[in-house]
Amino acid sequence: MVVGLEQAISAPLCTRHLADLGARVVKVERPGCGDSTRHYDSVVRGLSAHFTWLNHGKESAALDLADPADLAVLRELLAAADVLVSNLGPGALDRLGLGVDALARDHPRLIIVDISGYGSGGPLEHKRAYDLLIQAEAGSCSITGTPGHPAKPGIPIADIGTALYAYSAVLAALYDRERTGRGAVIPIAMLDTVAEMMGFALNQVLHTGTEPVPVGLGSPMIAPYGAYPTVDGRTAVLGTTSDREWRRLAELIGRPELADDPRYAHNDDRIRHRAELDRLLEQWCATRTLAEIQAAADAAGIGNARLNGVVELTRHPQLAARDRWRKVETPSGPVPALVPPALATGWPIRHGSVPALGADTAAIRTEFGARAAAGPPPA
Repeated sequence: MVVGLEQAISAPLCTRHLADLGARVVKVERPGCGDSTRHYDSVVRGLSAHFTWLNHGKESAALDLADPADLAVLRELLAAADVLVSNLGPGALDRLGLGVDALARDHPRLIIVDISGYGSGGPLEHKRAYDLLIQAEAGSCSITGTPGHPAKPGIPIADIGTALYAYSAVLAALYDRERTGRGAVIPIAMLDTVAEMMGFALNQVLHTGTEPVPVGLGSPMIAPYGAYPTVDGRTAVLGTTSDREWRRLAELIGRPELADDPRYAHNDDRIRHRAELDRLLEQWCATRTLAEIQAAADAAGIGNARLNGVVELTRHPQLAARDRWRKVETPSGPVPALVPPALATGWPIRHGSVPALGADTAAIRTEFGARAAAGPPPA
């Protein structure tokens, strides 16, 4: 069993993936309001887009943790749990009398994931942390966008990256517990997650002292590699990731002599001449349709894609052909959701429901409140 003292994205996405694998997940929420993402919008049949994405397959227990009786129910939940995932604000667990050290001492088989913004210790440990704030602190916005115009990536990478590190660490800890009988304490800071994801940019600065320059729809570390308008009003995304691909791309655009031009011999050289190479690709794409470009690039072994919007993603033929959609239940009826991206062949797909706030409170109180009322088992 997994207990989620969770809100927003990072912890709920971690526990939802555990629910996808078949875990029983009990989401503990505040009575009356619940997880803040419940109220972001009402686009999914009256439910929030965020909450619906992050919380199917869970039970919702609305417990007032200032009430000794409900706190006792939570303690019994933790005594029975295999995993606790928490991303409450700084100091919240300690104020409940559920500090990580005490939990680890009282429940030595429990796997405790403690997600925070900045980690324990250091001058920022007290600060609240949201995805944008962490991305700003960790530099990811500075390498996104265009020069002078930093941007936050549209995907909340600080939250999602933290969730996936937490999820993988839980699976490793469960495996380790099978061998050792011991649980684990896993502190994960969102700042550390994004700092790790900044790997190539960090290395560039550490070893050259030069800040990466954002290039919009491209990569500051590879050229040519970007998005180019087509004659039919679409946008083709293509480029190279190796010197061999560069030779093929030069052939593709009808400029084979460029493959032997010393100005473009290696990726470092091509980065220095990014603007002129982008102009060549822009001119080539501007006289061709997207379909023509993709067919020619595929034949030449050059990676390519079309620049889609989210509407086009919902209709993507690759997702449809591979049966990547399923239905999950909600209090307002079934809605579409994607199949989890990481399931072994033959594993069942669990179609969990999105719980209404406190939908399982009475059952949880009955199951675990009775244990609390009975007191500890005899020694």
